[in-house]
Amino acid sequence: MVQRQAIARLKIKDKKFEIIVNPDKAWLFKKGESEINIQDVVLGEFVYYDAKRGLKASETELKQIFQTDNFYEIAKKIILKGEIQLTAAQRKEMIEAKKRRIIEIISRNCIDPRTGLPHPPKRIELAMEEAGISIDPFKPAETQVNDVIKALSPILPLKIAKSLVAVKIPPQFIGKSYGIISKMGKIIRSNYLSDGSWSVELEIPAGLQATIVEEVAKITKGQGEVRVLKSG
Repeated sequence: MVQRQAIARLKIKDKKFEIIVNPDKAWLFKKGESEINIQDVVLGEFVYYDAKRGLKASETELKQIFQTDNFYEIAKKIILKGEIQLTAAQRKEMIEAKKRRIIEIISRNCIDPRTGLPHPPKRIELAMEEAGISIDPFKPAETQVNDVIKALSPILPLKIAKSLVAVKIPPQFIGKSYGIISKMGKIIRSNYLSDGSWSVELEIPAGLQATIVEEVAKITKGQGEVRVLKSG
């Protein structure tokens, strides 16, 4: 499989500085995902004035502008302060992949309450088109599912098999975990423990149990906890 590529671009003093990156990893890095290594984000170790034309930036100018000649330090600044550029084709490809994943999750976790049977993926796809649902190419599919289900409800009868999970997040990871966790389900109960940890009971689609365990482990570097209180 050909690896996805995009251009990260930063404009300084009327000049563009560009690097080639993996768009998914670059976006996660830009959003502060600490486990993403900059060396896994960039593709090649060159800074360009124009990446498409292969015009490499002057090493002397890079050092003057960025106060370093370390490529990875420069790459960090370009990604964090600049923009990730996608072609129309790249954006379309990423949206399509996220849409397929969302459809898969809904088909696996939801049934038609009139028949008790799952909705075929094609039916879900057509309903999404009818509802005019927009997919974010960068957000994980799992965090978009609930919003998609809400938008589909007036068009497509859906009954979701749900689970209740208890999640505990150490204090140092609460800031970046809150948005991700709250998007994956409905918060039933939330409080802060004496050690500063965040304790939350979350109602989620049953099929996302393994996903939330993986997400919490990733966000907290294995220090978070997930317990299933009620399944299916």
